[in-house]
Amino acid sequence: MTEVEIGRGKTGRRAYALGEIGIVPARRTRDPEEVSIAWQIDAYRFETPLVACPMDSVVSPATAIEIGRLGGLAVLDLEGLWTRYEDPEPLLAEVTELDEQAATRRLQAMYAAPIREELIGRRIAEIARAGVTTAARLSPQRTARYAKAVVDAGVDIFVIRGTTVSAEHVSGRAEPLNLKQFIYELDVPVVVGGCATYTAALHLMRTGAAGVLVGFGGGSGHTTVTVLGVAVPMATAIADVAAARRDYLDESGGRYVHVIADGSMTTSGDIAKALAIGADAVMVGSPLARAEQAPGRGYHWGSEANHPELPRGARVRVGTVGTLRQILHGPSTVPDGSMNLMGALRRTMATAGYSDLKEFQRVEVVVADSGLPGGRR
Repeated sequence: MTEVEIGRGKTGRRAYALGEIGIVPARRTRDPEEVSIAWQIDAYRFETPLVACPMDSVVSPATAIEIGRLGGLAVLDLEGLWTRYEDPEPLLAEVTELDEQAATRRLQAMYAAPIREELIGRRIAEIARAGVTTAARLSPQRTARYAKAVVDAGVDIFVIRGTTVSAEHVSGRAEPLNLKQFIYELDVPVVVGGCATYTAALHLMRTGAAGVLVGFGGGSGHTTVTVLGVAVPMATAIADVAAARRDYLDESGGRYVHVIADGSMTTSGDIAKALAIGADAVMVGSPLARAEQAPGRGYHWGSEANHPELPRGARVRVGTVGTLRQILHGPSTVPDGSMNLMGALRRTMATAGYSDLKEFQRVEVVVADSGLPGGRR
């Protein structure tokens, strides 16, 4: 890709956000009812390629069960309020009443309570009893400490998620997590991320991960780009990681690693474009935080918002638009792409003439400035 000169001493690539990409319709169209949006990772098949982000404002045991029954996968944050408190509902209600000045300070205090291993087991078991696939998230820093409790509880998919995760973390203070060894010794599939470059993704794929999360700092509640200056526009990040998937498939003799776009998607159009560019599935937060059942009660925040030393997220008001079923499968009562996300995806694929998600990754796209803010973060 052509380098752009920033100044005499520095060049950089031109990168693209999802808002700058358009999907091109094909000469052949289909009926939306004949389009499959099913997705399978390892032994687990889902009727929709949608993963609910591990955020306390989105995923509780109850919403994880509901999303599973609606055909998706919800990831519970094992470093959130549900594993720190017996009953976090009063705290979740309190978050909605905090003023802007007090919100971050109070979130830091709430999340300072210790994680309780017995609650990790109970929350995972509660979801599993409902008969849906269970997925749970830990940060790289806490994975080794709590992994046994997670596996013993019967989790189906283990998610290691941070702002950015590398296969070669260097630390002079503590022994870093050996991802390759950890994944090799684990009996459940592991999804790991985020990452945003070809090289980082390729290294993560070589650890044996079943899936790689693409993106960091691009969610509705994140301020990573403001605090750290770290950002890679999502369209370019997905395309780069999809290229790593293709090359790793050849290198490994046929091992396919799933690419999951994580963040920077607030509408059904964003989801369709992420899949068209090369993602196998999408991980979203704010669209689901707007559900009537969402624990955040119309507010949204991620784990970055409560970092004890350097918060990189904020509590944001997203409002409520409908039930989880309406948001995922309709019917929609608004024209802004916030409801019937999966119905819209079917219609996009039908308009472009594709019958399943793998075929849809071959669709033609164009760079087209839509007039919308590029990142819409």
